[in-house]
Amino acid sequence: MRKAFVETLCRLAAGDDRIVLLTADLGYMALEPFRDRFPRRFFNVGVAEQNMIGVATGLAEAGFLPYAYSIAPFAALRPFEFIRNGPVLHGLPVRIVGMGMGFEYGFSGATHYALEDVAALRTLPGLTIVIPATSSQAAAALSATCHLRGPVYYSLGKDDRICMPGLDDRFELGKIEVTRRGDDVALVTMGSVGQEVASAAEKLAERGVEAAVIVVSSFHPDPVDDLAEALSRFRLAVSVEAQSVAGGLGSFVAMVIASRGLPCRLRILAVGASPDGTSGSQLDRWRKHGLDSESIVRNVLEAIHDQPLAEI
Repeated sequence: MRKAFVETLCRLAAGDDRIVLLTADLGYMALEPFRDRFPRRFFNVGVAEQNMIGVATGLAEAGFLPYAYSIAPFAALRPFEFIRNGPVLHGLPVRIVGMGMGFEYGFSGATHYALEDVAALRTLPGLTIVIPATSSQAAAALSATCHLRGPVYYSLGKDDRICMPGLDDRFELGKIEVTRRGDDVALVTMGSVGQEVASAAEKLAERGVEAAVIVVSSFHPDPVDDLAEALSRFRLAVSVEAQSVAGGLGSFVAMVIASRGLPCRLRILAVGASPDGTSGSQLDRWRKHGLDSESIVRNVLEAIHDQPLAEI
């Protein structure tokens, strides 16, 4: 989604001279189009993510719209206190861009995995969180949230080739998107792992199981009403995310089911084990943690076996 991010930001910046871009010495071979077009609005603060958020907070206070860019764990976790005490508590329009959701920096090892960023930042209710599933949705989300009054965190993927059938560029803050209809099971997902969910839905259809695919792309505002209405038609839901099992999408889905008293069982597919020192590609990491399409299919069929399909 890097190319989509930079192209969209350049377009937005051409019409709004308040937009500036900061980077913590990252984004080479990606951010140059903005730097070259708007050199006086581009700042490399060095490997100092906490200071970058501090600078962005000051720029926002001065009337600018700063976008602060880094690899996701460094953008969200290293400066967490600065995010909380600066843009969140003061309601300032700082845009924090976390690149490389989930295991996208798989070969770089556990320090570069973004498995806790969404869960951690969901504890800050004044911070809008946007998690696009594809590049086209990322472009739409950036445009839709550019002029929000408060702070925003964007969890973006690196890969611009990810495709999710039925999603296109649809994005509405605080809403879900249903990309596939089905009556047997609801697959709820967020982020680029959605491509594996879409593939799993196709494979399930070949086995006679029709799965609905629901994409959650934002929090704060949370899509509670939308999701509750969608899940009210199902006896089984499976959430899929490349995030820690604690505090992420699965926790949100469980909260919706419990708070609305829905008669819907939930199986959460997420990262439940700590990194073990190995590394690999994103797909390799998905397979290791049961988030690839085959693992999703197996889990859905196991869940259905717990309760006969005719009763779902």
